[in-house]
Amino acid sequence: MLFTYQAIDQAGKTIEGTVDAVSQDIAISSLQRRGLTIVGIDAQGAKKGLAAIGAISLFETVSNRDMVIVSRQIATLFEAQVSALRVFRLLAEQVEKPYLARVLTEVSDDLQAGNQISKALSKHPKIFSEFYVNMVRAGEESGKLDATFLFLADYLDRNYELMSKARNALIYPAFVIVTFFSVMALMLTLVIPKVSAILIDSGQPIPFYTRVVIALSNALTDYGIFLLILLIVGGLIVSRYIRTDAGARSFDKLKLSIPFVGLLYEKLYLSRIADNLNAMLSSGINTIRALEITAAVVGSRVYRDILEETIESVKSGNPISESFAKYPEMPSIMVQMMKVGEETGEVGSILEKLARFYRREVTNAVDTLVNLIEPVMIVALGLGVGVLLAAVLIPIYNVSGSV
Repeated sequence: MLFTYQAIDQAGKTIEGTVDAVSQDIAISSLQRRGLTIVGIDAQGAKKGLAAIGAISLFETVSNRDMVIVSRQIATLFEAQVSALRVFRLLAEQVEKPYLARVLTEVSDDLQAGNQISKALSKHPKIFSEFYVNMVRAGEESGKLDATFLFLADYLDRNYELMSKARNALIYPAFVIVTFFSVMALMLTLVIPKVSAILIDSGQPIPFYTRVVIALSNALTDYGIFLLILLIVGGLIVSRYIRTDAGARSFDKLKLSIPFVGLLYEKLYLSRIADNLNAMLSSGINTIRALEITAAVVGSRVYRDILEETIESVKSGNPISESFAKYPEMPSIMVQMMKVGEETGEVGSILEKLARFYRREVTNAVDTLVNLIEPVMIVALGLGVGVLLAAVLIPIYNVSGSV
């Protein structure tokens, strides 16, 4: 939306112009960041229709992939000796997502007002995480912003790849499980009632396992709507509980306790811890701050608690390896390698090796999980349908044989 404004600049001169923004409040904020005092502002050419009104506000999300591309573009432009202000102006004009373009425009406005890049980025925590902002701050202090943004792009790319692998590994079993229960529900509500009527009318004795199947079918047919409502209500309650601190902690503990899946999550979090610590310590960020940021972005309440307790231990003068050794969630190989790194002064190098090791472990765990789950799920689906059919077909065969 285009706004026409009248304002007074810092020299006391009255100026007029236009500014493109999503809303009037954002337009005013953008102008104020330039050091202007707003005298008047009017909307011009407001877009009509639901698509124009809600296109940005309804989908204000930026994917990890988008951030990888943006970070690489920033690094390339810095290597080409383009000024920071020009870098973000160019990117704001090029990106396709309106929300990301708006954020980059606001960042460039902050840079024009004299703010540092890290400070401008920190105003948008939904897009630029605390880890991202602190890495940029370290790059500003070292004068190596191009290398910092290139590293961030590589880091986000690695993280995106790991998360994609973990997520894709769980999509197939989830699909098979949903299919299994859908097939069972359809058979119990559509097929079994018709077959059970034949068995009951025959007057023949019905085996126990068949009576169990018929009882399940009757329950699902008579009370299916109530069971569905109960499942929906239960799902909403669980969803609300997971959003609480205690619920999120319990859910994270549950994820780590599931066979095979828990091992995958454990290696994923350990890879993230090693990668984050290596990145920040190598950039000159102190150990306490590196642990604090890693705790905030690790993505697991279980490991966040471990890191927060480690922070207190390190503040008391204990090495990280000694603190990690207290927790069964931290494997001995990580503890021992961290100890070697601390003794030799090569913690960064050790953490880099650990990060690579756990990334490979995540990949192997995903491949193993997929290869294991696929045949197990297919066999389980076949057995479930087979048992259900056998429970009704065998009595029918007996009835037809006795006629």
